[in-house]
Amino acid sequence: MTEAETIQMEEAIANLVRDFYGKARKDPDLGPIFNNVVEDWDVHLRVVANFWSRALLQTDRYSGHPFVHHVKLPIELEHFGIWLKLFTETANETLPPEYAEKAIAKANHMAESFRAGLFPFQDAEGKPSRCPV
Repeated sequence: MTEAETIQMEEAIANLVRDFYGKARKDPDLGPIFNNVVEDWDVHLRVVANFWSRALLQTDRYSGHPFVHHVKLPIELEHFGIWLKLFTETANETLPPEYAEKAIAKANHMAESFRAGLFPFQDAEGKPSRCPV
C-alpha cells in the first residue's frame, strides 16, 4: 500500500468510526449506553479509529483488549444485532469493499466473542445469561 493509499484508508477508517458513532448515539437502544459512558468523544473516536487501523491496516496505534472496557456496560443480547447492523451499514458506506468485508468479519467475530464473554451461562430456557441458574 502506498503512502497516499494509507492516508486515504486512515481517513476512511476515521469516517467509519465517526459516522458509526453518530448513528449509534442516536439509536434509542445503543445511544444511552454510549452517551452515559463516554466522557470525551474526541478521545473515544481516536482510540476506536486506532483499533480499526490496527485491525485493517496492521498499524501499531492500538494495544490492549477492547473487551475489558465493555464488561461493566449495561449491554443486553439484543444490542449485538443493533450494533452489527449499524456497523455493517456504515462500513459499506465508508470503506472500499475489500476493507468493508474485512471490518464486518472482524465486527462479527468481536460480537460473538463479547456475547460469549458477557453471557457465559444459560438460563432455565437455554438462553444466554450473565448469571448461572
